[in-house]
Amino acid sequence: MTQEVSDFIIDRLKQWKVSHIFGYSGDGNNGLMGALNRADDSITFVQPRHEEMAAFMACGYAKYTGEVGVCMATSGPGAIHLLNGLYDAKKDHIPVVAIVGQQARTALGGEYQQEVDLVSLFKDVAGDFVHLATSPGQVRHLIDRAMRIAAGERTVTAIVVPNDLQSQKAVEIPAHAHGTVHSGVGYTSANVIPDEHSLAHAADILNAGERVAILVGAGARGAEREVEEVATRLGAGVAKALLGRDVLPDDLPYVTGSIGLLGTNPSWTLMAECDTLLMIGSSFPYSEFLPPEGQASGVQIDIEPRMLSMRYPMDVNLTGDTRLTLQALIPLLTHKSNRDWQQAIEADVAEWWELLRERAMGDAHPINPQRVFWEASQRLPDRCLLSCDSGSATNWYARDLKFRNGMRGSVSGGLATMGNAVPYAIAAKFAYPERVSIAFVGDGAMQMSGNAELLTIGKYWKRWDDPRLIVIVLNNRDLNQVTWEMRVQDGDPKYEASQDLPDFSYAQYADLVGLKGIEVTDPEQIGSAWDQAIANNCPTVIDFHTDPDIPPIPPHISKQQAKAYMSAMLHGDPDALETIKASLKQFSKSFIAKAPHLRRH
Repeated sequence: MTQEVSDFIIDRLKQWKVSHIFGYSGDGNNGLMGALNRADDSITFVQPRHEEMAAFMACGYAKYTGEVGVCMATSGPGAIHLLNGLYDAKKDHIPVVAIVGQQARTALGGEYQQEVDLVSLFKDVAGDFVHLATSPGQVRHLIDRAMRIAAGERTVTAIVVPNDLQSQKAVEIPAHAHGTVHSGVGYTSANVIPDEHSLAHAADILNAGERVAILVGAGARGAEREVEEVATRLGAGVAKALLGRDVLPDDLPYVTGSIGLLGTNPSWTLMAECDTLLMIGSSFPYSEFLPPEGQASGVQIDIEPRMLSMRYPMDVNLTGDTRLTLQALIPLLTHKSNRDWQQAIEADVAEWWELLRERAMGDAHPINPQRVFWEASQRLPDRCLLSCDSGSATNWYARDLKFRNGMRGSVSGGLATMGNAVPYAIAAKFAYPERVSIAFVGDGAMQMSGNAELLTIGKYWKRWDDPRLIVIVLNNRDLNQVTWEMRVQDGDPKYEASQDLPDFSYAQYADLVGLKGIEVTDPEQIGSAWDQAIANNCPTVIDFHTDPDIPPIPPHISKQQAKAYMSAMLHGDPDALETIKASLKQFSKSFIAKAPHLRRH
């Protein structure tokens, strides 16, 4: 049988070691679906309930594996639906290739049904490489370049393949003639290390610092041992950006936890009092949570030059692989004999964990969401794969969960979109079917898309080596994070028309679609619910009925935020009384008087 262009595309992806494609079919990509069918499952095709979820899955797969994620969709609406998930990948610097169908070439420009200018549509999200395939001889280098650029630039690329081209005879080797391109398969990352002079300059600054703060992001993953060695030598504290939560375990006493609005008091104090800042593989966006400009000397390490000295004016900007750069830097660092700074950090961290425990165990109506995460930390399986959606759940994921060595976790960082956690968890199971995957989701995100993806879990779970995929729903019938943002950022009371969610039983729905559902309304049953879900030999949804009035207290409350909050309470917030009572209980915990506390030097 003569090979068609669609067969060639699938074969070429196999040569690139693509093992999974997340996608949805339609008349614009039916040729590609036929080729996948003829490929005899040599590539696993995963069908979500919506193309947006396919792009999220490709992004999540790439996040957990470090490989290029691939998604497919049909022309017109299918391609449009991919966009949000693709922007999630782009904003977090994740390599994803989108292959989308298009109407026949003869119809283009004729206002044909489902005809959309897809090259223009994808020009922003896949601006590094997006092209329309117009001839069979062009397809080889489009696939090769899309894969290589996505991997090398850690970005999104896209190829548009008209449906009539998919069924044409393939050209495996373009003619040896002028105007042809002869590309090849394969990509090897470069070992990028800064020059010796820059390393020496960076070491001088770090050695001179008396109070060194380290901030790590996702780009520090793979350099865990080196980060620990640097922190030990410099007597430093280490804060973690949200995408870098799994870089270092939280049982290291000098790890201060997350930074930013969702961060911890010790991280705030670390940045407020440091005289030297070392930033490793992070594009953490909120400069107000970094030292004030001029307070600290700065060194930054990042593989992407465009990310250097963007959040804080650094004295030395080191372009390089984080692990190799740190390995070259470590011999130049002096082991500091004075450990006062690090010991003070460790004392803050110990107090902070005790404060979190007290807050988590505080009364609520009916369940304190912090306790859901606190109880989870004691029970999470080794090497589990965590995902968290955007919303108030992110606050507790950022603060209350204790990461251990071997655990992985991710969120939608740069885009902070809703709807990512469940497709991430599904992708994690396809990447590592022998490991437990857990998604933390608010009821807003669950109603937006998560409920539908329970059907996807139901379709595939029996093929996984370990069938456990656990979805945690914070069921508070409120778009809770935005409600609190209305109050604290804008000074507006909760707007019930936009914030209230329909009541829904996620546990019963899980049972209905063939999974296991657990409904929890009693805080004393939180631990046993976790134990049961982890023991189950099937996917489980735990429906925790949580209190929407528990405040996500930031590590530093400005006068403007306090004023806005009081304005919201005084101007008709429907939950004002319960919210004020819950806030006072949280603020009255015994350690709040101590953290954060400024040390004098």
